[in-house]
Amino acid sequence: MNIKGVILCGGRGTRLRPLTYYFQKVMIPVGSKQKPLLEYIVRLLKFHRIEDIVLLVNYKAEQIINYFDDGSRFDVRIKYVYDNPEYQGNAGALYNAYLKGLLADQETLLVYYGDILSNINLSELIKNHLNKKAAATLALSTRYEVSVGVVEVSGRGQVVDIKEKPPLGKPVFIGILVLEGRYVPLIGELYKEGKSSVDIMGDLIPLLVKRKEPVYGYLTDAFWYDVGSTEKYEKLGPELVDKELNFLLG
Repeated sequence: MNIKGVILCGGRGTRLRPLTYYFQKVMIPVGSKQKPLLEYIVRLLKFHRIEDIVLLVNYKAEQIINYFDDGSRFDVRIKYVYDNPEYQGNAGALYNAYLKGLLADQETLLVYYGDILSNINLSELIKNHLNKKAAATLALSTRYEVSVGVVEVSGRGQVVDIKEKPPLGKPVFIGILVLEGRYVPLIGELYKEGKSSVDIMGDLIPLLVKRKEPVYGYLTDAFWYDVGSTEKYEKLGPELVDKELNFLLG
């Protein structure tokens, strides 16, 4: 089983400004031990025996490279690929790494968005993907809460019920997926069609579905947290990080 971890960590993190004027977003400190967000991701991959990792970098990449180096400090092997401006979008970062020979057709890729904290069982996700011979498997959470109050009104406009931040009731993508490497070249086809920017969830996965390739969802009730905005970061208490993720720190 040839599994390679691919972490998207090249974005400018505009929703996390002003912090990201000084930090690459994956390097912001979290938890009581103030470890970089990316360290928890790398350690989660290692915990599930994914030891070959490619980091797709660009903005403030030096902060990442100086901290993680070749990965030996974390008992993994890390390689870096700088984004190519010719291929905009997070799918473009994948395609660029493929063109540079760091991703291969015969590999199964565990793709992880770099602003997501989770303790998801990656081993089970990958096992599920392989058992179904999937082209792609999306990690989906059943625990997403709507961030605003939902109001029910009668036909006359009278308020009859209010639910403050209720569960959405539908699974949502949590920024983690498994993808067979042989499908990465399809991203190039999307650029040839005239797209200036190609997104994994906005373009590549819909293309696979349209072509009737086997795309599956993997439902999980694992902890996950999108740290992609200043508001979300401010609400991320160290106690929560410690409770859910300290097992990764030994």
